[in-house]
Amino acid sequence: MPAAGLPTPYAEAVLDLVARIPRGRVMAYGDVAAALQQGGGPRQVGTVMARFGSGVPWHRVVKADGGLAAGHEAEALRRHRREGTPLRGSRVDMRAARWMPDPS
Repeated sequence: MPAAGLPTPYAEAVLDLVARIPRGRVMAYGDVAAALQQGGGPRQVGTVMARFGSGVPWHRVVKADGGLAAGHEAEALRRHRREGTPLRGSRVDMRAARWMPDPS
């Protein structure tokens, strides 16, 4: 078991994937979980992001409907605007902005 405060291998995999999301693009929490294929779901990804996500572009992980991270909406929206992420009002336009890693 990892020492208190250290990311688990699953958390490290989540953070590694989030770090690869290009500027102006996003993944939903469920997209991250599905891409990893390690048995976690959207809630587990959210927990990882809440505990360890400050060192990666956390704002690029959004709700499936394009909603921004709860409690951090204003900062996330500012970052998305700066990156040129396609938006629909205060939500990310998921059709235009969704990114999935190359499966290879």
